[in-house]
Amino acid sequence: MSRSTNLTNVLLLVLLLGTSTTLAGALGMLLMSGAVVAVYGVCLGPLRLRLSDSSLMLASLLLAATLTSCANILAQRWALQWQQSLGIYAGLIALQCVVLEYNGFFRQALAQRLRFFGLASGLLLALAALRELFGQGHLGRGLSEHWQGLVLFSDGLHLLTLVPGAFILLGLLLAARQAWTRSNALSKETHHP
Repeated sequence: MSRSTNLTNVLLLVLLLGTSTTLAGALGMLLMSGAVVAVYGVCLGPLRLRLSDSSLMLASLLLAATLTSCANILAQRWALQWQQSLGIYAGLIALQCVVLEYNGFFRQALAQRLRFFGLASGLLLALAALRELFGQGHLGRGLSEHWQGLVLFSDGLHLLTLVPGAFILLGLLLAARQAWTRSNALSKETHHP
């Protein structure tokens, strides 16, 4: 892995752990970041060929900050409670756009970009669902005013609602994935004397 790929993954990890406390929060951040990254990619596309590297970086920074600020203002207008609890992470979307631009993410094929976004989105939603379910005892409580969510038990393991609990849960998910891929790889191996 290159250093720039590690930087992209670290920035994604901050968004993943910070915004996955509830499923509603994760869906809101997913919607906000997806819209900002998509509009950013479309708007900066024509400029890539016309600007030098230093000018492109400045334009990239200005465009990402502008789009993220506009999305944050819209979130304040339509989802104030969500924006107040998770709006602190909105600025990281702009930084993520700039880092993705620097790494050449927007020059990749559309299928590769959609695959990356799909994997990151799936991980965010799975982690949010597990943290809300086991941390609070219910799932989907904040998704609608009319639906109180799926209540499974009255009290959850509070540690999972905190960021250290998210690290633990993410580590357990990675260990389960490793065990799953290792068991599949071992079953495919043949042992010859």
